Amino acid sequence: MKIAVISDLHANKDALDRVLEDINKYDPDKIFCLGDLILAGYDPNYVCQKIFELKDNFKDNFEIIQGNTDKMVACATIESIEKAKEMFPCMGYSLEQDIKITDKKYIEFVKNLPENKYVEINNLKIQLVHGSPRNQSENIYPELMCETVEKMVENSEAELILCGHTHKPCGYSLNSGKTVINAGSVGRSMTEDKNAVYLQLNIDENGSFDVEHRIIKYDNKMVFEKILERNFKHCEDLAKMYLA
Repeated sequence: MKIAVISDLHANKDALDRVLEDINKYDPDKIFCLGDLILAGYDPNYVCQKIFELKDNFKDNFEIIQGNTDKMVACATIESIEKAKEMFPCMGYSLEQDIKITDKKYIEFVKNLPENKYVEINNLKIQLVHGSPRNQSENIYPELMCETVEKMVENSEAELILCGHTHKPCGYSLNSGKTVINAGSVGRSMTEDKNAVYLQLNIDENGSFDVEHRIIKYDNKMVFEKILERNFKHCEDLAKMYLA
């Protein structure tokens, strides 16, 4: 069983297109999406449209959950927008504009997605989460102590936990027997080279699995310029995050 795991697309059309080209070559049986389709990119409607196409094409072999920024957009209030502007100005002003430019059907779609989901394949129990099993916005970064990660996943019933959120790919094999893998980010990678990252997961008939993080180049400079063209306050701070 071949599974492509994508996360944190963040309205980045070019990065998603390049990743989907690589996924097509991989020819997966299933696709898992761990959320954050919209906010802080340049084309949320295109990205959501592609997700709808994947959902239609893969049907029951497509699984998707909600990310924290999906929830931010879908559940935004005047108060939450102003708070975001104070805490992280470029994200707050992007949030304000993204609500206006994202088609309401896509906002409604992400609003109703589950925050986590269990999937069983060949007797391997998998949990899909955005941040961690206990919190949608909790960070599973590289170089955490294994004991810290154990605490985050102790109430999960899964043997394999797939997450995103931090935009930094990593993995943990824990003493409890659980494996935790952060798929990284398609749309706004925080790796040194800022290339898109997704995960290829292969599961054999006995439930044993292996994984590979795929590093995919895209036109970072073009995306930088597209975000500048959005011309909201502090957009230059957001645009710089896309450049190595």
